[in-house]
Amino acid sequence: MAREHIIASIDIGSTKIRMVMAQLNREDPALQILGAVEVEANGINKGVVTDLDDATSSLSLCLEEAEKMVGRPIESAWLGISGGSIISQLSKGVVAIARTSGEIQEDDLRRALAAAEMIAAPPNYENIHTLVQSYNVDSQTGVKDPIGMTGIRLESETILIMALASQIKNITKCVFRAGVSIEDVVLGPLAASEVALTSKQKELGTVLVDIGGSTTKMVVFEDGNFIHAAIIPIGSIHITSDIAIGLRSSIDVAEQVKLEYGNALAKPIQKRDMIVLSEFDDNETEEVSRKQVAQIIEARVEEIFHRVDAELKKIKRSGRLPAGVVLVGGGAKLPGMVEASKQYL
Repeated sequence: MAREHIIASIDIGSTKIRMVMAQLNREDPALQILGAVEVEANGINKGVVTDLDDATSSLSLCLEEAEKMVGRPIESAWLGISGGSIISQLSKGVVAIARTSGEIQEDDLRRALAAAEMIAAPPNYENIHTLVQSYNVDSQTGVKDPIGMTGIRLESETILIMALASQIKNITKCVFRAGVSIEDVVLGPLAASEVALTSKQKELGTVLVDIGGSTTKMVVFEDGNFIHAAIIPIGSIHITSDIAIGLRSSIDVAEQVKLEYGNALAKPIQKRDMIVLSEFDDNETEEVSRKQVAQIIEARVEEIFHRVDAELKKIKRSGRLPAGVVLVGGGAKLPGMVEASKQYL
Protein backbone atom coordinates (compact mmCIF):
# COMPACT_ATOMS: atom_id res chain seq x y z
CA MET A 1 0.00 0.00 0.00
CA ALA A 2 1.85 3.06 -1.23
CA ARG A 3 1.90 6.09 0.98
CA GLU A 4 0.73 8.42 -1.76
CA HIS A 5 -2.50 6.43 -1.99
CA ILE A 6 -3.52 7.41 1.55
CA ILE A 7 -5.98 10.32 1.50
CA ALA A 8 -6.69 12.16 4.75
CA SER A 9 -9.24 14.86 5.51
CA ILE A 10 -9.59 17.19 8.50
CA ASP A 11 -12.87 18.77 9.58
CA ILE A 12 -12.42 21.53 12.15
CA GLY A 13 -15.72 22.22 13.87
CA SER A 14 -16.70 24.23 16.92
CA THR A 15 -17.07 21.21 19.22
CA LYS A 16 -15.12 18.43 17.48
CA ILE A 17 -12.09 18.02 15.25
CA ARG A 18 -12.45 14.96 13.02
CA MET A 19 -10.14 13.14 10.66
CA VAL A 20 -10.99 10.47 8.10
CA MET A 21 -8.37 8.39 6.33
CA ALA A 22 -8.99 6.51 3.10
CA GLN A 23 -7.05 4.42 0.60
CA LEU A 24 -7.30 4.84 -3.15
CA ASN A 25 -6.75 1.65 -5.11
CA ARG A 26 -5.72 1.69 -8.76
CA GLU A 27 -7.93 -1.33 -9.48
CA ASP A 28 -11.02 -0.01 -7.68
CA PRO A 29 -12.13 3.64 -8.15
CA ALA A 30 -14.07 3.56 -4.85
CA LEU A 31 -12.36 4.87 -1.73
CA GLN A 32 -11.75 2.36 1.05
CA ILE A 33 -12.18 4.04 4.44
CA LEU A 34 -9.30 3.06 6.74
CA GLY A 35 -10.54 4.83 9.85
CA ALA A 36 -12.03 7.93 11.46
CA VAL A 37 -11.21 9.71 14.71
CA GLU A 38 -12.61 12.67 16.60
CA VAL A 39 -11.43 14.74 19.58
CA GLU A 40 -12.82 17.66 21.52
CA ALA A 41 -12.10 20.98 19.82
CA ASN A 42 -10.44 23.50 22.12
CA GLY A 43 -9.58 27.02 21.03
CA ILE A 44 -12.30 26.99 18.34
CA ASN A 45 -15.53 28.99 18.45
CA LYS A 46 -18.08 28.99 15.62
CA GLY A 47 -15.48 27.36 13.39
CA VAL A 48 -13.00 30.20 13.99
CA VAL A 49 -9.70 29.92 15.88
CA THR A 50 -9.84 31.81 19.19
CA ASP A 51 -6.71 30.30 20.79
CA LEU A 52 -3.98 29.16 18.42
CA ASP A 53 -2.12 27.01 20.98
CA ASP A 54 -5.22 25.18 22.22
CA ALA A 55 -6.49 24.60 18.68
CA THR A 56 -3.09 23.26 17.58
CA SER A 57 -2.96 20.92 20.61
CA SER A 58 -6.42 19.52 19.79
CA LEU A 59 -5.46 19.03 16.15
CA SER A 60 -2.16 17.36 17.12
CA LEU A 61 -4.04 14.95 19.39
CA CYS A 62 -6.44 14.10 16.56
CA LEU A 63 -3.52 13.58 14.18
CA GLU A 64 -1.76 11.31 16.69
CA GLU A 65 -4.87 9.11 17.04
CA ALA A 66 -5.27 8.99 13.25
CA GLU A 67 -1.64 7.94 12.71
CA LYS A 68 -2.01 5.16 15.29
CA MET A 69 -5.05 3.91 13.39
CA VAL A 70 -3.38 3.74 9.95
CA GLY A 71 0.06 2.82 11.30
CA ARG A 72 2.02 5.47 9.43
CA PRO A 73 2.63 9.24 9.47
CA ILE A 74 0.04 11.48 7.81
CA GLU A 75 1.93 14.15 5.90
CA SER A 76 -0.87 15.92 4.02
CA ALA A 77 -4.64 16.30 4.24
CA TRP A 78 -7.65 18.04 2.74
CA LEU A 79 -8.99 20.71 5.09
CA GLY A 80 -12.71 21.35 5.52
CA ILE A 81 -13.79 24.74 6.88
CA SER A 82 -17.29 25.54 8.06
CA GLY A 83 -17.08 28.66 10.18
CA GLY A 84 -16.51 32.35 9.83
CA SER A 85 -17.85 34.70 7.21
CA ILE A 86 -18.62 32.93 3.95
CA ILE A 87 -19.94 34.93 1.01
CA SER A 88 -20.80 33.95 -2.57
CA GLN A 89 -20.58 36.28 -5.53
CA LEU A 90 -21.61 35.99 -9.18
CA SER A 91 -18.88 36.56 -11.73
CA LYS A 92 -18.34 36.29 -15.49
CA GLY A 93 -15.18 35.71 -17.49
CA VAL A 94 -14.94 36.38 -21.24
CA VAL A 95 -12.16 35.21 -23.58
CA ALA A 96 -11.67 35.07 -27.34
CA ILE A 97 -11.04 31.81 -29.16
CA ALA A 98 -7.83 32.48 -31.06
CA ARG A 99 -7.63 29.29 -33.13
CA THR A 100 -8.40 29.48 -36.82
CA SER A 101 -10.78 26.53 -36.47
CA GLY A 102 -12.59 28.24 -33.58
CA GLU A 103 -12.73 24.92 -31.71
CA ILE A 104 -12.97 25.32 -27.93
CA GLN A 105 -10.45 23.34 -25.88
CA GLU A 106 -9.54 22.80 -22.21
CA ASP A 107 -7.15 25.75 -22.05
CA ASP A 108 -9.95 28.09 -23.22
CA LEU A 109 -12.09 26.96 -20.26
CA ARG A 110 -9.17 27.58 -17.91
CA ARG A 111 -8.67 31.09 -19.29
CA ALA A 112 -12.40 31.86 -18.98
CA LEU A 113 -12.40 30.72 -15.33
CA ALA A 114 -9.24 32.70 -14.61
CA ALA A 115 -10.93 35.78 -16.08
CA ALA A 116 -13.97 35.22 -13.82
CA GLU A 117 -11.68 35.00 -10.77
CA MET A 118 -10.21 38.42 -11.55
CA ILE A 119 -13.23 40.11 -9.96
CA ALA A 120 -12.31 42.44 -7.11
CA ALA A 121 -12.94 40.61 -3.82
CA PRO A 122 -14.17 42.45 -0.72
CA PRO A 123 -11.35 43.60 1.59
CA ASN A 124 -9.63 40.73 3.46
CA TYR A 125 -11.57 38.03 1.59
CA GLU A 126 -10.05 35.33 -0.58
CA ASN A 127 -11.58 32.92 -3.06
CA ILE A 128 -11.79 29.24 -2.02
CA HIS A 129 -14.08 27.85 -4.76
CA THR A 130 -14.94 28.78 -8.33
CA LEU A 131 -18.15 26.99 -9.28
CA VAL A 132 -19.21 27.04 -12.93
CA GLN A 133 -22.90 27.61 -13.57
CA SER A 134 -22.78 27.47 -17.36
CA TYR A 135 -20.95 28.75 -20.43
CA ASN A 136 -22.05 30.98 -23.28
CA VAL A 137 -20.61 30.36 -26.73
CA ASP A 138 -21.18 33.44 -28.91
CA SER A 139 -24.96 33.94 -28.66
CA GLN A 140 -25.72 30.42 -27.39
CA THR A 141 -26.38 30.46 -23.65
CA GLY A 142 -26.66 27.75 -20.98
CA VAL A 143 -23.95 25.47 -22.39
CA LYS A 144 -22.80 22.87 -19.84
CA ASP A 145 -19.72 21.55 -21.68
CA PRO A 146 -18.43 23.66 -24.59
CA ILE A 147 -15.33 21.55 -25.36
CA GLY A 148 -15.28 20.67 -29.05
CA MET A 149 -17.85 23.34 -29.96
CA THR A 150 -16.96 26.11 -32.39
CA GLY A 151 -17.12 29.83 -31.64
CA ILE A 152 -15.16 33.06 -31.40
CA ARG A 153 -16.25 34.17 -27.90
CA LEU A 154 -16.45 32.05 -24.73
CA GLU A 155 -18.04 33.36 -21.53
CA SER A 156 -18.08 31.52 -18.20
CA GLU A 157 -20.83 32.22 -15.66
CA THR A 158 -19.53 31.32 -12.21
CA ILE A 159 -20.16 31.72 -8.51
CA LEU A 160 -17.13 32.51 -6.37
CA ILE A 161 -17.22 31.33 -2.74
CA MET A 162 -15.04 33.51 -0.53
CA ALA A 163 -13.98 33.42 3.11
CA LEU A 164 -12.18 35.86 5.38
CA ALA A 165 -8.49 35.51 4.61
CA SER A 166 -7.45 36.02 8.24
CA GLN A 167 -9.70 33.18 9.44
CA ILE A 168 -8.41 30.80 6.76
CA LYS A 169 -4.81 31.70 7.63
CA ASN A 170 -5.35 31.04 11.34
CA ILE A 171 -6.91 27.61 10.70
CA THR A 172 -4.24 26.64 8.18
CA LYS A 173 -1.55 27.82 10.61
CA CYS A 174 -2.87 25.28 13.17
CA VAL A 175 -2.61 22.51 10.59
CA PHE A 176 0.92 23.49 9.55
CA ARG A 177 2.02 23.71 13.19
CA ALA A 178 0.72 20.17 13.71
CA GLY A 179 3.10 19.07 10.94
CA VAL A 180 0.63 18.47 8.12
CA SER A 181 0.66 20.08 4.69
CA ILE A 182 -2.68 21.05 3.11
CA GLU A 183 -3.81 19.59 -0.23
CA ASP A 184 -6.62 22.14 -0.54
CA VAL A 185 -9.29 23.97 1.47
CA VAL A 186 -12.93 22.90 0.98
CA LEU A 187 -16.14 24.45 2.26
CA GLY A 188 -17.56 21.82 4.66
CA PRO A 189 -21.25 21.91 3.65
CA LEU A 190 -20.27 21.86 -0.03
CA ALA A 191 -18.30 18.66 0.61
CA ALA A 192 -21.27 17.23 2.55
CA SER A 193 -23.55 17.93 -0.43
CA GLU A 194 -21.39 15.65 -2.60
CA VAL A 195 -22.26 12.78 -0.24
CA ALA A 196 -25.77 13.58 0.96
CA LEU A 197 -27.44 14.91 -2.21
CA THR A 198 -28.25 13.05 -5.40
CA SER A 199 -27.85 14.60 -8.83
CA LYS A 200 -31.65 14.50 -9.22
CA GLN A 201 -32.14 16.51 -6.00
CA LYS A 202 -29.62 19.09 -7.21
CA GLU A 203 -31.38 19.28 -10.57
CA LEU A 204 -34.86 19.76 -9.08
CA GLY A 205 -33.74 22.23 -6.40
CA THR A 206 -32.81 21.49 -2.80
CA VAL A 207 -31.18 22.98 0.28
CA LEU A 208 -28.75 21.06 2.48
CA VAL A 209 -28.84 22.25 6.10
CA ASP A 210 -25.89 21.18 8.29
CA ILE A 211 -26.73 21.74 11.98
CA GLY A 212 -23.45 21.79 13.87
CA GLY A 213 -22.37 22.74 17.37
CA SER A 214 -22.11 26.53 17.16
CA THR A 215 -23.24 27.15 13.60
CA THR A 216 -25.79 26.00 11.04
CA LYS A 217 -24.49 25.86 7.48
CA MET A 218 -26.59 25.72 4.34
CA VAL A 219 -25.99 25.31 0.62
CA VAL A 220 -28.66 25.60 -2.10
CA PHE A 221 -28.72 23.87 -5.49
CA GLU A 222 -30.96 24.31 -8.52
CA ASP A 223 -30.72 23.04 -12.13
CA GLY A 224 -27.75 20.96 -11.00
CA ASN A 225 -25.80 24.05 -9.94
CA PHE A 226 -24.80 25.55 -6.61
CA ILE A 227 -26.59 28.90 -6.19
CA HIS A 228 -26.17 30.02 -2.56
CA ALA A 229 -24.33 29.36 0.73
CA ALA A 230 -24.73 30.82 4.20
CA ILE A 231 -23.48 30.22 7.73
CA ILE A 232 -25.89 30.99 10.58
CA PRO A 233 -24.23 31.54 14.00
CA ILE A 234 -26.66 29.27 15.88
CA GLY A 235 -26.26 25.55 16.55
CA SER A 236 -26.97 22.73 18.96
CA ILE A 237 -24.77 24.26 21.68
CA HIS A 238 -27.28 27.11 21.92
CA ILE A 239 -30.07 24.57 22.50
CA THR A 240 -28.05 23.09 25.38
CA SER A 241 -27.47 26.57 26.86
CA ASP A 242 -31.19 27.35 26.66
CA ILE A 243 -32.01 24.13 28.55
CA ALA A 244 -29.40 24.93 31.23
CA ILE A 245 -30.92 28.38 31.76
CA GLY A 246 -34.51 27.10 31.69
CA LEU A 247 -33.86 24.26 34.15
CA ARG A 248 -31.25 26.17 36.21
CA SER A 249 -28.92 23.23 35.78
CA SER A 250 -25.32 22.76 34.70
CA ILE A 251 -24.34 22.61 31.04
CA ASP A 252 -23.37 18.93 31.42
CA VAL A 253 -26.78 18.00 32.82
CA ALA A 254 -28.54 20.07 30.14
CA GLU A 255 -26.59 18.27 27.39
CA GLN A 256 -27.55 14.87 28.79
CA VAL A 257 -31.19 15.89 29.14
CA LYS A 258 -31.17 17.04 25.50
CA LEU A 259 -29.63 13.80 24.27
CA GLU A 260 -31.82 11.48 26.37
CA TYR A 261 -35.18 13.25 26.38
CA GLY A 262 -35.00 16.12 23.88
CA ASN A 263 -37.48 16.66 21.07
CA ALA A 264 -37.58 19.45 18.50
CA LEU A 265 -41.38 19.72 18.80
CA ALA A 266 -43.35 20.06 22.04
CA LYS A 267 -46.78 19.06 20.72
CA PRO A 268 -46.26 15.24 20.74
CA ILE A 269 -44.93 15.25 24.34
CA GLN A 270 -47.32 14.56 27.24
CA LYS A 271 -47.38 17.02 30.14
CA ARG A 272 -47.26 14.22 32.69
CA ASP A 273 -43.92 12.90 31.37
CA MET A 274 -41.28 13.92 33.90
CA ILE A 275 -37.46 13.90 33.96
CA VAL A 276 -35.66 13.24 37.25
CA LEU A 277 -32.44 15.29 37.08
CA SER A 278 -30.72 13.19 39.77
CA GLU A 279 -30.43 10.55 37.02
CA PHE A 280 -27.65 12.69 35.58
CA ASP A 281 -26.22 14.38 38.70
CA ASP A 282 -26.65 13.40 42.35
CA ASN A 283 -26.60 17.08 43.31
CA GLU A 284 -29.74 17.74 41.25
CA THR A 285 -32.96 16.95 43.11
CA GLU A 286 -35.65 18.47 40.89
CA GLU A 287 -38.13 16.83 38.57
CA VAL A 288 -38.89 18.73 35.38
CA SER A 289 -41.53 18.32 32.72
CA ARG A 290 -40.31 16.76 29.51
CA LYS A 291 -42.78 18.98 27.65
CA GLN A 292 -41.13 22.07 29.19
CA VAL A 293 -37.76 20.87 27.88
CA ALA A 294 -39.28 20.32 24.42
CA GLN A 295 -40.77 23.83 24.46
CA ILE A 296 -37.33 25.29 25.24
CA ILE A 297 -35.78 23.29 22.40
CA GLU A 298 -38.54 24.11 19.93
CA ALA A 299 -38.11 27.85 20.45
CA ARG A 300 -34.45 27.64 19.38
CA VAL A 301 -35.14 25.16 16.55
CA GLU A 302 -37.81 27.53 15.23
CA GLU A 303 -35.26 30.35 15.23
CA ILE A 304 -32.75 28.22 13.29
CA PHE A 305 -35.26 27.33 10.59
CA HIS A 306 -36.58 30.90 10.40
CA ARG A 307 -33.00 32.05 9.76
CA VAL A 308 -32.64 29.36 7.08
CA ASP A 309 -35.90 30.52 5.48
CA ALA A 310 -34.71 34.14 5.59
CA GLU A 311 -31.66 33.10 3.52
CA LEU A 312 -33.95 31.32 1.05
CA LYS A 313 -36.11 34.45 0.79
CA LYS A 314 -33.01 36.47 -0.13
CA ILE A 315 -32.60 34.36 -3.26
CA LYS A 316 -36.38 33.98 -3.85
CA ARG A 317 -36.38 30.23 -3.16
CA SER A 318 -38.49 30.05 0.01
CA GLY A 319 -41.00 27.22 -0.54
CA ARG A 320 -39.79 26.85 -4.14
CA LEU A 321 -37.35 23.94 -3.93
CA PRO A 322 -39.17 20.81 -5.16
CA ALA A 323 -36.60 18.37 -3.70
CA GLY A 324 -37.01 19.97 -0.28
CA VAL A 325 -34.55 20.05 2.61
CA VAL A 326 -31.83 17.55 3.50
CA LEU A 327 -30.61 17.70 7.11
CA VAL A 328 -27.11 16.65 8.15
CA GLY A 329 -24.86 17.32 11.13
CA GLY A 330 -24.99 16.35 14.80
CA GLY A 331 -27.93 18.65 15.56
CA ALA A 332 -30.04 16.90 12.91
CA LYS A 333 -30.11 13.76 15.07
CA LEU A 334 -32.48 15.41 17.55
CA PRO A 335 -35.86 13.61 17.45
CA GLY A 336 -38.55 15.66 15.73
CA MET A 337 -36.08 17.74 13.71
CA VAL A 338 -37.42 16.51 10.34
CA GLU A 339 -41.00 17.30 11.37
CA ALA A 340 -39.91 20.72 12.65
CA SER A 341 -38.24 21.52 9.32
CA LYS A 342 -41.49 20.68 7.51
CA GLN A 343 -43.44 22.89 9.90
CA TYR A 344 -41.19 25.95 9.77
CA LEU A 345 -40.00 25.75 6.14
